[in-house]
Amino acid sequence: MGEINVLINKAKLERRIEEMAKQIQKDYEGKEIVFIGILKGSVIFMTQLAKNIKSSVALDFMDVSSYEGTESTGNIKINKDIRDSIEGKDVIIVEDIIDTGRTLTYVREHLKQKNPNSIKIATMLSKPSRRVMELEVDYIGFAIEDKFVVGYGLDYNEKHRNLPYIGYIE
Repeated sequence: MGEINVLINKAKLERRIEEMAKQIQKDYEGKEIVFIGILKGSVIFMTQLAKNIKSSVALDFMDVSSYEGTESTGNIKINKDIRDSIEGKDVIIVEDIIDTGRTLTYVREHLKQKNPNSIKIATMLSKPSRRVMELEVDYIGFAIEDKFVVGYGLDYNEKHRNLPYIGYIE
């Protein structure tokens, strides 16, 4: 594995997450929001996003796998489903990065079966050039080119998740 270069520094990342939180708070004024984080990558981003929202936010998690190493397999498996009912609630699926869109399309369809009031998607990063599924993403931190990125929750074989910035590997 090569050197890690900074793609988005900590200050820029945190400023953008604050802006996203303000937008979410405005869009959901007077409503209870349920964040559903996709493990493990979304944890740091979701925590930062939730900390910047003044109203109450419930947190739940799903563990979904579709990756082996650096490649998406296209086979999506739910390893852990949400614990609490989302019936009649306003849900935001929180993801670290959206690549092909397959996983999020699958997760959204799965969650729709649980009768929430609404489902939106928030992602820290989006790679539009890799998209193979038509997917509407409501809140995007940054659109990036097709680089292999690590940090702020994103990993390479479980390493580098704890970097305070987004880096890419040459």
